[in-house]
Amino acid sequence: MPRETCNTCLRPPNVCYCSSLVNLANSLKVVIIQHPQEVKHPFNTGRMAHLCLNNSEMMTAETLAGDQLNSLLNIPSALLYPSLEWLPDSIEFNSGLSSESNQPPNIQQLIVIDATWKKSKKILHLNPPLQKLPRVNFNGGLESRYSIRKTSIADGLSTIESIAKAMVLLEKNSDFFRLLKPFERMISLQQQSYTTESLL
Repeated sequence: MPRETCNTCLRPPNVCYCSSLVNLANSLKVVIIQHPQEVKHPFNTGRMAHLCLNNSEMMTAETLAGDQLNSLLNIPSALLYPSLEWLPDSIEFNSGLSSESNQPPNIQQLIVIDATWKKSKKILHLNPPLQKLPRVNFNGGLESRYSIRKTSIADGLSTIESIAKAMVLLEKNSDFFRLLKPFERMISLQQQSYTTESLL
């Protein structure tokens, strides 16, 4: 018999975080390209961000069809992604601080890849136009609160943590840190679940 899950967050009822979802109005559209393997990952945060942002879109694919990619990039866009030597120069922000001399271009859409580090690089390789977009990334000491899921890179942030930080900087509105409310709730519920299981 299939395990019961919430229709919204796709989590079992005892670790459903839906009561902590927030409703945020964002001017800059956020498009999340989610790797297929992330769809049913229990600790995925891309879907969580999509559920909280009014102006957002979720696409599930590893390779986007040509017309789909062209349609996506039909408006001024930037890619939220760390610096890599083989990628073009990017727009960079220092860990939570922006300067007047380092402002992004007039973009209307932020594209985010929701995948493991390895799979996100594969998505970039399979969709070359994404590599040419101006990029938003962060320098400095970054510390993730994602204690229930580990990353293979130093200073790695979860998808929702990255989106929250980027939106605060790009829209100059600290209210977007509220995106972390369901994220923190998910972590707390999962840690409680681990504690309960260890006592059984």
